[in-house]
Amino acid sequence: MGRSLVDVRVLQREYLLAISRALTAELELHDLLRLILRAAVDLVAGEAGMIALAEPGRESFRVAAVYGIPADQVDHFAPLMRGIPYQGADEGETVPELTRRLHEVAQKIDLALTRVFRLPMISGDEIIGLIYVFQSGNYHLVQDAPTLLRSFAEQAAIAVKNARLYEQIQQEKQRLDAILEQSADGVLILDNNLRITVFNRALSQMTGWSADEAIGRHHDEIIQWETLKTDTDLNEALANGWPLPGAAHLYVEGTLLRHESGIHQSERPSVSLGITYAPMLSDRDQMTDIIANVRDLTRFREEQALQKTFISVISHELKTPVSIIKGYAGTLLRQDANWSPEILVESLQVIEEEADNLTALINNLLEVSRLQAGTFSLEISEEVLLPKLAASTARRFETQTDRHTFALDFDPHFPVIYGDERRLTQVLNNLVSNAIKYSPEGGNITIKGEIYPEHVTVSVRDEGIGIPSHQQNRIFQKFSRLDNALSRKTEGTGLGLYLSKAIIEAHNGRIWFAANQNSPGTTFTFSLPKN
Repeated sequence: MGRSLVDVRVLQREYLLAISRALTAELELHDLLRLILRAAVDLVAGEAGMIALAEPGRESFRVAAVYGIPADQVDHFAPLMRGIPYQGADEGETVPELTRRLHEVAQKIDLALTRVFRLPMISGDEIIGLIYVFQSGNYHLVQDAPTLLRSFAEQAAIAVKNARLYEQIQQEKQRLDAILEQSADGVLILDNNLRITVFNRALSQMTGWSADEAIGRHHDEIIQWETLKTDTDLNEALANGWPLPGAAHLYVEGTLLRHESGIHQSERPSVSLGITYAPMLSDRDQMTDIIANVRDLTRFREEQALQKTFISVISHELKTPVSIIKGYAGTLLRQDANWSPEILVESLQVIEEEADNLTALINNLLEVSRLQAGTFSLEISEEVLLPKLAASTARRFETQTDRHTFALDFDPHFPVIYGDERRLTQVLNNLVSNAIKYSPEGGNITIKGEIYPEHVTVSVRDEGIGIPSHQQNRIFQKFSRLDNALSRKTEGTGLGLYLSKAIIEAHNGRIWFAANQNSPGTTFTFSLPKN
């Protein structure tokens, strides 16, 4: 026995009230659409339904939720969304056409659907979407059901609009979080109690603290300065009234003690940082948060130190040959001396050698300037015999040392390659000169060539002091020299390996080094393509 009309009305009103409450609480768009659709179908005792949302900026709709329709049959309902625009007060005129199309669809997919209702979700003058409810049989709506449905659709439109706004906010938040996380600079956000609320990946790399460890801690637990280059830090600035209205950002620079965690191990106990603190103020000029941009200045400081060292070394390297040339020339010009031919020849040879050293130094400086200006180029020869160049280099340096022995190890079928013979000779000279310089106790120096299908390699192996691991990352940088007592006593500008790397890479090759296995010393190797 069916329910009375009064019972139906009461149930529908109570159901509508419950659904309205649920709509205001739900912000996830997908779940909200399912809730709206299930409620719309239940309100009119329907069999199935679907929601089509308007495409932003386009006069079309897409199916966003379905109920009671198999997933593989949803596409058959597309004709109900095309070519029948919503007509407001005249919407009743579209019902026959919608019903006709529904009958065609129902016959194709064998569903007993006989009637369709279309409810617009409207917010202001904007149609958010359309709710389609499908019935079977001869169910008739109670008298005020259309009013209930329109009210429900209006509530649904507001809920969908809110859910979309929430979705956009979430997407924007995710985008901003990704930008902060992937930023090359460190990003630190503090609340008004100086507790950390945001700590990105780059800052973790700089400080050694992971985000999980840092968030929630006080600023001073993480930012512990070993030395300061600026006059003040954050705490002192706050004590002196920063930020004042309209005041500039606060910049603090210094050397920070790193936190050695299991995740971020490093041989550097400290790092040079520059931090710019920017206050966020409320309408009453009260500070709510502090956003800090953190930049790792370690490499910049190293470059500064290297350039200072370079200037000092260059001054010495230039002064030495000039002083020798001037001394010998002045001695030969003395009017009160009668020099023998042997002394004259020997003195002139010294002057010539020092002039050659001076020329080589100037040429290196010119090569560096060409590299930086982008005018570095090669003079390619069709026949470069690397074994011959290696033998010539070994003979030249054999006369300069009595503590080292030289060995050549090249396959007799080592191929001829294309390259700039003068510059490749320069590379071999640099590698052998370093092998002698950094093996002061002597030992064997081996120049070895190997053949591979697409390339050849040449290596220079010494038995010297090796390269400390904490200095390996900058060995090919310009002005870079090993920081030890031996390097401070030896001559050099720190340009040899920098130029060698540039020359080899200009030949489409590579250069690298490795510690010797089971013996002291280092092996430098470069590869060149056969063709």
